[in-house]
Amino acid sequence: MDSIKKYLGVALIVLGVLCLVIYKYALPQNFLLILSMVLEVGGILAYIFINKKQG
Repeated sequence: MDSIKKYLGVALIVLGVLCLVIYKYALPQNFLLILSMVLEVGGILAYIFINKKQG
């Protein structure tokens, strides 16, 4: 379980980038920008806090 939790932050960042790609090429709506911002900031914070506890 810890090995999956270790990559949670990276997965959130990838989902945020995917939202930005959808915004750019398919659906230019502001909620995608807000969602990508929340996912990327959450991913960075999750990566920092989870890896700080494990290391």
